[in-house]
Amino acid sequence: MASITFKNIIKRYGSGKHAVQVLHGVTAEIADHEFIVIVGPSGCGKSTLLRMVAGLEEVSDGQISIGGKVVNDLEPAERDIAMVFQNYALYPHMSVFDNMAYGLKIAKVPKDEIKTRVDKAARILELGHLLDRKPRALSGGQRQRVAMGRAIVRQPQVFLFDEPLSNLDAKLRVQTRLEIQKLHRELGITSLFVTHDQVEAMTLAQRMMVMNAGRMEQFGTPEEVYNRPATTFVASFMGSPPMNLLKHAPNSHFGGPPEATLGIRPEHLQIGPDTAGSWAVQVDTIEMLGAERLIYCRMGEEFLIVRADESLSSPPALGSTIHLAPRPDRLHWFDADTGHRLT
Repeated sequence: MASITFKNIIKRYGSGKHAVQVLHGVTAEIADHEFIVIVGPSGCGKSTLLRMVAGLEEVSDGQISIGGKVVNDLEPAERDIAMVFQNYALYPHMSVFDNMAYGLKIAKVPKDEIKTRVDKAARILELGHLLDRKPRALSGGQRQRVAMGRAIVRQPQVFLFDEPLSNLDAKLRVQTRLEIQKLHRELGITSLFVTHDQVEAMTLAQRMMVMNAGRMEQFGTPEEVYNRPATTFVASFMGSPPMNLLKHAPNSHFGGPPEATLGIRPEHLQIGPDTAGSWAVQVDTIEMLGAERLIYCRMGEEFLIVRADESLSSPPALGSTIHLAPRPDRLHWFDADTGHRLT
């Protein structure tokens, strides 16, 4: 197990005037035993960064260190990492046992040691009763557990997960997230997990790197990222539904700077009477989500989402005017030009 260090990581494709830069100086320190999620939309550079750690992509500039050792020029096999892919990548003609054991056989690990390692991984992942089956006889969730088992038996310094839950249905994604959390608690191996799903990121991460257009917008715990987003991008990307961002908010009630964007989470808007400081909005649409409702509103040129829990006895009528009281202690101000958080 080992720490990971990114020092001003830059990635370019091509050369000269035709070069395209996709990563712009990523710097971060990841401690031994940490579970880090790299999250962001498609094309933000998160998988490229992971593949650079694995040695599947070259580093154009900067340094990647694993366990204090610079690995830029090391082959993937020399980095002591194990990777779990989105598409499982199992050998269809091999049993579960042989799939998990194959890398160890290639490395000429003794047979008794291979059996010990595979049996331990199978116990952790509850695969013991499936060791004789072929991949075609397994569900998607079971195949992904086999792929994780193949990584576990390697006993690497670092686990790399490249969107491993993307091919699973919603119920299996939740179940497999729990299994990955349990796996990390038991093994404590330093892990990097790439996803575009902010729910996965919030539930799995000890800390998360939020990526946007090749740049790391914020690096912090899920609580820090959710409660104090560093930019309007982070504010809008992390959270379901996203934070409301108002460019023409009634700032005077809160002493906000006139050229700032006001952010407020949907759960921090309270429906109430028409009082000083409340916002008059028109109800557009309502979504019923079981224990809560999402109320979509319009305030002049602005659109807002309000999260109302089951304490709201009856929903407002569509097209009606309601009044919202924003919580003053839950307001976020961002520079209108740069999108960066204002202190």
